Amino acid sequence: MPHPIDARLAELGLTLPEAPAPAANYVPFVSLGNQLFVSGQISQGPDGLITGKLGENLTVAEGAVAAKHCALSLLAQARAACGGDWSRLVRVVKLTGFVNCTPDFNDQPRVINGASDLIVELLGEAGRHARSAVGVSSLPLGVAVEIEAVFELR
Repeated sequence: MPHPIDARLAELGLTLPEAPAPAANYVPFVSLGNQLFVSGQISQGPDGLITGKLGENLTVAEGAVAAKHCALSLLAQARAACGGDWSRLVRVVKLTGFVNCTPDFNDQPRVINGASDLIVELLGEAGRHARSAVGVSSLPLGVAVEIEAVFELR
């Protein structure tokens, strides 16, 4: 019988990507006691990088989709850190979201809701988390969104 997270992903027609390899001199995650710190995951879907700037050439809805893809990569990293054993995942503690946007764009929270909403939809109460949503002038490779996370593990 599949784990409830895998079952919910299937119900939503979603699959987790392979845990992305680091693009520079860092590790994808670090475990410290019962905490798991996952490095920032950039917006990348099945067709490649999701690039652009909110307030210039991307809508809030498109940004939210980009954030959703970041959430899938975050969960893929968490699954890898747990050796594929979802039962080790207790909860999502915090997300920090970075939105590539123009100086006058102020809907960063609605963009990062794409990640938050998906995580809560997949994990229920264990997915409810503290969060920051920050606007930045650029992100690596021109991506639209980057999100990092802290998880609690057993």
